[in-house]
Amino acid sequence: MKLITFSREGVTRIGAIVEEEVVDLHLAYRTSLEQDGKIRAQQIADAFVPEEMTAFLQGGKESMELAKAAIDYALTNKQVGDHKLVHAVSDVKVGAPVPKPGKIFAVGHNYREHILEMKREIPKYPVVFAKFGNTVIGPQDDIPFYPISEQLDYEAEFAFVIGKRAKNVSQADALDYVAGYSVANDVTYRDFQRRTLQWLQGKTVDGSLPMGPWMVTSDELTDPSGLEMVLHVNGEERQRTNTANQVFTVQHLVEFLSSIATLEPGDIVITGTPGGVGVAREPQTFLKDGDVVTVSIDKVGTLENKVSAVKE
Repeated sequence: MKLITFSREGVTRIGAIVEEEVVDLHLAYRTSLEQDGKIRAQQIADAFVPEEMTAFLQGGKESMELAKAAIDYALTNKQVGDHKLVHAVSDVKVGAPVPKPGKIFAVGHNYREHILEMKREIPKYPVVFAKFGNTVIGPQDDIPFYPISEQLDYEAEFAFVIGKRAKNVSQADALDYVAGYSVANDVTYRDFQRRTLQWLQGKTVDGSLPMGPWMVTSDELTDPSGLEMVLHVNGEERQRTNTANQVFTVQHLVEFLSSIATLEPGDIVITGTPGGVGVAREPQTFLKDGDVVTVSIDKVGTLENKVSAVKE
């Protein structure tokens, strides 16, 4: 499935993209229960296919299977009474797949070519920092460029979302704890990042983590290695790599991070960026107002956002 969070007429729900249509998963499941004569249809739907993505992921495989059944039901019953179960993609606002993650782990220096261009050594352990929920925006949002800096940079990232509680998970079992995968752009204010040894201040500016256009569930994308990833700015290729070039794989990161913190459904991990970032180019090339940044990952999707200057 390709899962999204979408908004329409002031209501925000989870959905599934099927070709050019969006299935309202919560409403479709609730309506199917009502047609089956379930007296507590609303309460059952709230519990098993809720409206919000993190709550849905907490339902694990059972909720995933019920969502698939809801899709089948909706595609053959697109409108039931007053309930419109399927919408054209053009009729909704698509947000970040997980708009309110509990934790966001980011991995630095995880592609060999980027490590070399930054003149660093291959790390023995993952280099981990944090981003916060305030950074998350969706595929139809502009990247806000605040006038605190002139060094706004891009970083194409392959992201994964945790699907069930994980503590001290082995690499052999790691992928069982991944709900799905998405495309991300770790937008960075370089001068803020580099003015101290800690990167946090350059990584946590509002709106600095575009994600989307959806989350591809792990039953559909079973192998996160060998995926081509490319970033363009205004149509010019700036970054290209393959997830096979990661120093630390998804499996390694799940094992490592779950040994430090308990990972919860809806937590996000962005797995590092390849070479070609603006700060390492000669001459340095940073983003500016009106630039369009496009990140594409094989078998996942394409995320495109425009940079929009925020006036003082």
